[in-house]
Amino acid sequence: MGASASRGQATRVPGPKLDPEEALDLSQLPPELLLVVLSHVPPRTLLTRCRRVCREWRALVDGQALWLLILARDHGAAGRALMSFVRNCLPPACDARPCPLGRFCVRRPLGRNLICNPCGQEGLRKWMVQHGGDGWVVEENRRTVPGAPSQTCFVTSFRWCRKKQVLDLEEEGLWPELLDSGRIEICVSDWWGARHDCGCKYRLLVQLLDTDQTVLDTFSAVPDPIEQWNNNICFQVTHVFSNIKTGVRFVSFEHWGQDTQFWAGHYGARVTNSSVIIRVSQS
Repeated sequence: MGASASRGQATRVPGPKLDPEEALDLSQLPPELLLVVLSHVPPRTLLTRCRRVCREWRALVDGQALWLLILARDHGAAGRALMSFVRNCLPPACDARPCPLGRFCVRRPLGRNLICNPCGQEGLRKWMVQHGGDGWVVEENRRTVPGAPSQTCFVTSFRWCRKKQVLDLEEEGLWPELLDSGRIEICVSDWWGARHDCGCKYRLLVQLLDTDQTVLDTFSAVPDPIEQWNNNICFQVTHVFSNIKTGVRFVSFEHWGQDTQFWAGHYGARVTNSSVIIRVSQS
């Protein structure tokens, strides 16, 4: 019995094989079309891979046009407002530095919490800590904190425990012209509370710093201590820095806590869901 082709099936004729570089030779595209193609690549890939391909690609990734094209793709009201704001804060076109919009598109710093590990879900990572008494530990919350990424908290001891983060705003994706535009606000928030059977003390200090770490503005809070037998009470401290002075480049966020009974162990202030959020001023 001989083999025969199935009835009704068309015979496929293989086409000529193309070399991958020949099939996708983007270098043959005119710059304006290459710009459109690259605008569909994820921002992180543009910076970490595409920028290394050749001088032409590096020039496109380092320029403003590519990133403005990416930002303009958001046609919603928020996207249009952001685009208008960014256009008014761009560095001079003659600036030799790579366009800061690349880091801005990767990091998306506006409207998100810039504090790392705000609830202790990663232990003490990213915090500069000073241990007093028996030091800091992380425990489960005794009350639900709304909006927190994790229902855990940092717990202090019978001597002052201190921890701090210093945020580099340029590293986060902002740039001098935007920071000095007079159109941003810096919103800070912190939650603190006590366990039912032990009172506690708490302090917060937030400072806006310039390039030399000189203090330009300060917010501090020293609430009254929480008394013992408090039903696991907790409070939120908030503040908005507006009319920000020219030159702010860092935010220092620092808080302290301890108990009022001087008990060994971890009975002191419980802090969680710390946040620093940069937003565009609506005024």
